[in-house]
Amino acid sequence: MKWSWFLLSLLAVAALADDASSSEEDEDVVAEAGPCNPETCKLPDCRCSSTDIPGNLAPRNTPQFVMVTFDDAVSITNIPTYREVVFGRRNKNNCPAGATFYVSHEYTNYALVNELYNNGFEIALHSITHRTPDYWWQNATVEDMKKEFADQILIMQQFGNIPRDSISGLRMPFIQMSGNSHFQMMKETGLTYDCSWPTVSFINPGLWPYTLDYKSTQDCLVAPPCPTASIPGTWVVPMVTWRNLGNPPQACSFVDACPNAPALNDEDGWFRFIVSNFERHYLGNRAPFGYFVHEPHLRNPAIKRAFIRFLDMINNLHDVFMVNTKDVVEWVKNPVPVNEYIRQQCNFPRHAPCFENTCGNLRRPDREAPYWMTVCGSCPRNYPWVNNPFGH
Repeated sequence: MKWSWFLLSLLAVAALADDASSSEEDEDVVAEAGPCNPETCKLPDCRCSSTDIPGNLAPRNTPQFVMVTFDDAVSITNIPTYREVVFGRRNKNNCPAGATFYVSHEYTNYALVNELYNNGFEIALHSITHRTPDYWWQNATVEDMKKEFADQILIMQQFGNIPRDSISGLRMPFIQMSGNSHFQMMKETGLTYDCSWPTVSFINPGLWPYTLDYKSTQDCLVAPPCPTASIPGTWVVPMVTWRNLGNPPQACSFVDACPNAPALNDEDGWFRFIVSNFERHYLGNRAPFGYFVHEPHLRNPAIKRAFIRFLDMINNLHDVFMVNTKDVVEWVKNPVPVNEYIRQQCNFPRHAPCFENTCGNLRRPDREAPYWMTVCGSCPRNYPWVNNPFGH
C-alpha cells in the first residue's frame, strides 16, 4: 500500500508539472483573429480594416492628414535638413506642423532627439540595433522585440529625457514584418500603433488606420509575415504606397525607393510626382497621406526644393494638416469634421530639459571600436545596447 501511495504521489506531481509547463507555453499562444463585425467593433477602441472614413464623414468634411516621417539615427549629419524643411511650419489652423521620427539607437545624438521633441515633433521607435540581415526580423520572438523596442524606450528616457507617455509608435527596421511578435510586444509594452505595413491594393481609395481586434483585410505583399492574431486595441497605421509615373505604374513604400521616379535634377517633375500621389488621397476618401522618406534623399537640391514647395502648398490649405502620426490615430479614435477640428486647441509638448554631455570611449561587448555619444545628463559607463540599455 505504501508503494501504491508513493507511485500515485509521483503521478500527481508529474501531472502538476505538465500543467505548469503547458500554461507557460499558453502564454505565447494568441487567439486567431476572426472576421470583423462593425456592429461590435466600434470607436474609440476598435475599428475594422476599411477604406470607409471614420465617423461616416463625407470626404469634403474630413481633415486631410499628411504624415511626414523620417527613419534611422538622428545625428549632426541630418539635423540641418530637418531644421530647414520641417522646423517652424504651421498648419492653416495656426497649430505647429508635425513630423514623426522613427529613431534607431546606434549613432544617435540624444541631445538632438531632445531638440526634435521640444519642437513638437513625435519621437517614435525604430529598434536599438537595426540589425542585419533583414530576415532576422521575420522570425524574431516577442522577447527579441522587447529587447529591441521596450528597452529602446528606456534609452530614450534615460539619455534623451523623452517623456515615456509621449512615445506611442514604432516602425520595424526595413519595414520587415514579424507576424504577431512585435504587435504582441506592443500590447505588453503599452505602445499604441505600428506604421510598418505597406498596402499595395488599398490605395484608391486608401486604407484608414484600424485595430487588430479582428482579422485584417490588408494585403501582405511587401514583407510578410503579417499578423493573424487578435490583439485588441493595437493600431495599424497603413503605409499607403505611392505610384510612380511609369506605364504601367509601380508601387513604392518609401519616396526614395520609387522606381522610374523623375530625374534627380528635375524639380518640377518631382513636385508633380508628389502632388499626383497626394491628390489621390485629397480628391478621394482622404485617407492619411504618407511622405515616408530617409533624410539623404532630401540632400539633393532639386528634390528638397520640390518637397519644400509641396509643404508650403499644403500648409496653406484650410483642410490639410501636417501632423504627427500619433495625432492621426487620436483623430480616428474620435473623428470630428474639419470645421470642428480646425477650432481645437493646439497640442504642445511638455518641455524636457537637456543638459548636453558628450561621452567618449564607450564600448559594447561585441565590437572593438569605441563609440562617442551625446546625451542629456550623465554619461553611461558602456555603450547602451541590447541587454544593457542603461550602459552599465
